[in-house]
Amino acid sequence: MTSIYDFLVLNQDKQEISLDAYRGKVLLVVNTATGCGLTPQYKGLQELYNHYQDQGFEILDFPCNQFMGQAPGSAEEINSFCSLHYQTSFPRFAKIKVNGKEADPLYVWLKNQKSGPLGKRIEWNFAKFLIGRDGQVFERFSSKTDPKQIEEAIRNLL
Repeated sequence: MTSIYDFLVLNQDKQEISLDAYRGKVLLVVNTATGCGLTPQYKGLQELYNHYQDQGFEILDFPCNQFMGQAPGSAEEINSFCSLHYQTSFPRFAKIKVNGKEADPLYVWLKNQKSGPLGKRIEWNFAKFLIGRDGQVFERFSSKTDPKQIEEAIRNLL
């Protein structure tokens, strides 16, 4: 795989979609959880999305229950929680694994492009990968990085 556009992922209805649909956009790929101490980052993510979506920015939300079972709900329960508490409107996909032998191929590729605090492993919920319009990983941000701290990098890529 040579860019993010080469990947197929499952939407929340378990239907395959191509990330080529996001070609030419600046993307922020995030593994999320609804029951995590970092869950309030949804607010900052939504603020970025509201501000930059019309300039070609998308957030791709991949719920992940791999870290202490902090994303236990069904797709409907996760959507309901995110809508009710954080009014999220960016695309959310099927729940995935980001580490280990069952890691989603997208995350295997992302981790191979940029290492993080634990090397190639995703350290926790809300690890973030910023992708340029060319489909390549521009930067990786730790789980603890507040979405507002990413804003300048997003602006530079837009």
